[in-house]
Amino acid sequence: MQIICISRGCYGFGSDLSERLADKLGYVCISREMITDKATDYGIPVGKIEIDILKNKPITEQRGINIDLFKSFVTSELCQMAQTQGVVYHGRAGHLVLSGLSNVMRVRAIADQDKRIEMAMNKTNLDRKRAKKFLEQTDDDIRRWVRILYNEDWEDPALYDLTINAHHMSAESSAHFLMGMANLPEFQPNPASNQVLEDLMLAARCRLAIGHNEETSQAKVTVKAERGKVSVTYLPRQAREAQGIPTVLEKVSDVKSFICTVASTNILLLGETFDAEAEHMDHLIDIAEKWNAAVEVVHVSDSKEAENNVASPAGSGEDQGGILDDTADAPVQAEGLEETMTRLIQVGRAGSSHTTHGGINGVVQEVSKSVDYSLIVIGQVFESKGAAKQRLKRDLVSRLTDKFSCPVLSAEDLKSKYLFGPKQFMRLILSLGLSAVLYVIVFGFQKPLLTFVSAGQTGGNVTQKISAAVAIALFIPLVAFIIGGFYHNFLKLIRLE
Repeated sequence: MQIICISRGCYGFGSDLSERLADKLGYVCISREMITDKATDYGIPVGKIEIDILKNKPITEQRGINIDLFKSFVTSELCQMAQTQGVVYHGRAGHLVLSGLSNVMRVRAIADQDKRIEMAMNKTNLDRKRAKKFLEQTDDDIRRWVRILYNEDWEDPALYDLTINAHHMSAESSAHFLMGMANLPEFQPNPASNQVLEDLMLAARCRLAIGHNEETSQAKVTVKAERGKVSVTYLPRQAREAQGIPTVLEKVSDVKSFICTVASTNILLLGETFDAEAEHMDHLIDIAEKWNAAVEVVHVSDSKEAENNVASPAGSGEDQGGILDDTADAPVQAEGLEETMTRLIQVGRAGSSHTTHGGINGVVQEVSKSVDYSLIVIGQVFESKGAAKQRLKRDLVSRLTDKFSCPVLSAEDLKSKYLFGPKQFMRLILSLGLSAVLYVIVFGFQKPLLTFVSAGQTGGNVTQKISAAVAIALFIPLVAFIIGGFYHNFLKLIRLE
């Protein structure tokens, strides 16, 4: 079913708008407060999380685990409700826990500041100055909450499909407008979005089960699911706590298979097709082993055709008398994906695997910023685009670089950037030779060099002073470049970053 997420601030018109919209559509209306109350009853200390974030306390490992559990609880609740009925959820940024769910309608509701101040004055009995300060502080708190939990800017317009301003439209008119928008085909559920919904819910249920089990509750893990296949990654120091994870997952319904990978960090591999035996896969696995990283594999679908493909292999709906199956057929597996995942599993570096739709935009929107990637690798993409391939690939690298703080590289550049090969050997020898020459020059001609450099302090003329300054300005960066190049390649040689 459909999910509509309305992001609102304190004392705006978001709550009224949500209730009116849900009433018009016949959907259930869920507020953030309702979800947090249920999460607290479940045993997640939501209030303590909020207080710690608002007081700018550092995010400890235990606090990070509680945050993960809260996000998983919200995801599980929303997905579970959406399986049987339409949902209008209003809160801070509920749509951010539904990463990859393409048909979510994302709305930001804002209100005139003067009206918000008046509402705050009436509700809290504060004077205007204190009410204004209260609203400003509350908005800052929400910004901090969204940044800590999702690594996003709450006010970034790119996070929303639409912004409704109460200064120009009433809640009733806005609800009527959104009702029409909700009927657009882009926001209708389809087999692909239903599958993503099930995957999100299963991953959330598994994360909650791990956190709820006494033996595994202290494990900091990342859980992904796709069509019943669950992957769990955890840190090396938590190997003891993670020993019980398989036992926990065996008891979770709908889990068909699972893999558990110990990892210090994550590497993301993007591609339309994959080749498990390609040279760049050797390089990627080598890097993953050096960094003790799990490799998350994402199949990039260049269009949304797969999302809307509801026909069975036997023919179209027309061939079947206009009747379509209720469930989606399994999508066509990306070429080489299964073999690539098998190889990663064999070497103990497999993270999750899933599919994004919509080409560049789909990748940028669906890959979550909340995952701490150390490297993003662009594999075989846009192979069918001919001359536009390189331009599209550069565009993808640029947009991912803007979104993430980690390096984004083409698979062909992995070796030159992170591994030691023939080119690096030649650079090592060259930089070693140049370094030796520099040392011979500096220590073999100390007296004339010191006389030249100190000309400005020993009565030299203006020309000598300028020459000395220019020489120093050029010489220092040159020395740093040569010696830095030597140690950069030497560290690659001894496999130390």
